[in-house]
Amino acid sequence: MSEFSVSLAKLAEEAKLTVAYTPCELEKVQITAREVYRPGILLAGYYENFDNTRVQIIGLTEMSYLEELSSSLRDMRLEKLFSFQPPAVILTRNMQPLSEMMQYAKQYAVPILMSSEMTSTLMGVLITTLNTELAPRITRHGVLVEVYGEGILILGDSGVGKSETAIELVKRGHRLIADDAVELRRISNRSILGTAPANIRHFIELRGIGIINVAHVFGIGSVRNSVEVELVVQFEPWDKSKNYDRTGLDTQYFDILGVQIPSMVIPVMPGRNLAVILETAAINNRTKEMGYNAAQELLTQLGLQDDVPL
Repeated sequence: MSEFSVSLAKLAEEAKLTVAYTPCELEKVQITAREVYRPGILLAGYYENFDNTRVQIIGLTEMSYLEELSSSLRDMRLEKLFSFQPPAVILTRNMQPLSEMMQYAKQYAVPILMSSEMTSTLMGVLITTLNTELAPRITRHGVLVEVYGEGILILGDSGVGKSETAIELVKRGHRLIADDAVELRRISNRSILGTAPANIRHFIELRGIGIINVAHVFGIGSVRNSVEVELVVQFEPWDKSKNYDRTGLDTQYFDILGVQIPSMVIPVMPGRNLAVILETAAINNRTKEMGYNAAQELLTQLGLQDDVPL
């Protein structure tokens, strides 16, 4: 079970659900399970291991089965379903709830909602929304931008130039997602979704100027609400005694909630155009994702590495 929750109202908004019956405001109904469930096996009479924290989906198959049951058996099975008091029961394909459903929904205070979508389509929308809203998350101090479609998380000490670089990238046609506080959610075992807390979304702080609203100053096309993090870049002041990576042959990784994200350290010094460097890093990261590594190709052409996959 997730330590987070999402309201049924949010779920209904995202999935475009209509209300057939609700005992209270949908905002007061909180969902904590990331999975949804089709209760066919329960309607067939098997009640063990039923998870009543999941939203229940009744599609055409379940409804057809219920209509074939005798009235007494249908009544018993539906009462059993609603007696578990799941957070909601949703009917697909614009199907109307049976009279027994309405009776037991009112008796056990279970909301009934309806969708015009097919069952599989609706389940996909619900699972995506639940995985996002209930995902494990942390907040990191940094800046999140989208450069050529790549989500880049910029980390580094205060004053190193993260926000200034983000503004330069926005001027060059890229987009800002978050400044100062970046909320990171693990939406799957391989994906981290980055967004900004709602109360500071689209705002950025520039020392000497103050707070600006990027969407208002540069236009709504200069911002996004969220993006998948595909590269972590760590800014640090140039240290002459440190050996920085000059080939990019070996990919380094940064751990975020157990997900390994490609990363690099970029030394900062006067005269370096960090925006151009990040643009190049974004393109290079994408080519690596597509299976091409320029450093490996160069070593192969120089005869310094045999049988290198390109």
